[in-house]
Amino acid sequence: MTGRNATLAGLAAIVLWSTMVGMIRLVTESLGALGGAAMIYTCCSVLLFLTVGWPTLREFNRIYLLTGALMFAAYEVCFALAIGLATDPRQAIEVGIVNYLWPCLTVLFAILFTGQRSSILFIPGIGLSIAGIALVLGGDAGLDLPGTIENIRANPLSYALALLGAVIWSAYCTVTKLFAKGNNGITPFFMLTAASFWVLYLFSDTEPLRLTVTGVVATLVAACAIGFGYALWNVGILHGNMTLLAAASYFTPVLSAAFSSLMLATALGVTFWVGTAIVCLGATVCWVATREPGKADESTPPAPATSDSTVPDERPRNHASVRVSGRRHSSRGPSALGVRRRKHEAGAIDTH
Repeated sequence: MTGRNATLAGLAAIVLWSTMVGMIRLVTESLGALGGAAMIYTCCSVLLFLTVGWPTLREFNRIYLLTGALMFAAYEVCFALAIGLATDPRQAIEVGIVNYLWPCLTVLFAILFTGQRSSILFIPGIGLSIAGIALVLGGDAGLDLPGTIENIRANPLSYALALLGAVIWSAYCTVTKLFAKGNNGITPFFMLTAASFWVLYLFSDTEPLRLTVTGVVATLVAACAIGFGYALWNVGILHGNMTLLAAASYFTPVLSAAFSSLMLATALGVTFWVGTAIVCLGATVCWVATREPGKADESTPPAPATSDSTVPDERPRNHASVRVSGRRHSSRGPSALGVRRRKHEAGAIDTH
């Protein structure tokens, strides 16, 4: 596959992930918050098993396999339930924006726990993200603290789950960067998530699952959007332009709000869009704050949710041979080191 096509695949993944909030909400309205989520992630697990495959678990770092799996499942549970338990479609869209605090938190965790360097721009980036979310939650009144508090008090569980999910995903990205070592556990992680939803469903007091044509179709479409999103993203990060994909991924909240507004037939005011744009700006500023001048390396998110892994140097090389440690190596084509670095990116960027 050419680099251009791979980049297009990565961009397509971002578009697919942007439909997740609307898709999950449509399914949960038909099948319930727990039953609908269990159906979605079960179908996703099957799709990922067929497309991505099953990894060799003995090659995994045990810390990553255990904590990474638990964090991934916990995040997906928080994210899906935050949307499913929202009182109305607008609130579902709002909690999706709250969840998008994870890019800034990921940078914060990287600075605290992995030694990631950052410029002073990180502080205004965090401030912009928080201000944007406050603007979104304030409704048409804008930056209205009493109105924001009242909005949250109407359904504190959904907003708390969205915020907790952002924290967990940021921690997951940090663990992935430290311990994944190029291994991609997305398939077993999704299976664990599906199993978690079924356990919650079986031990809850929810009504029996009633399958309808609308619910089944919505479930299959949602599963395809999420599953194919992961598959296409893997192609994009392995062979595409990571600089472009990293920049594009930070506009996910705007795309997500736009798709959700159309899918859920919910009108969003100017204040909401301004707040969402500010959240995107804050995330982008945090990303820029971690870039080192003169280098192509940069932090990329795991999509719907995606990690802070480092992008390989994409500078073109000539075809001359170079001598390294007494041996002659040709720079023609991808080197073994380059392939390993690409695989590392695939494992570190597990998303949405």
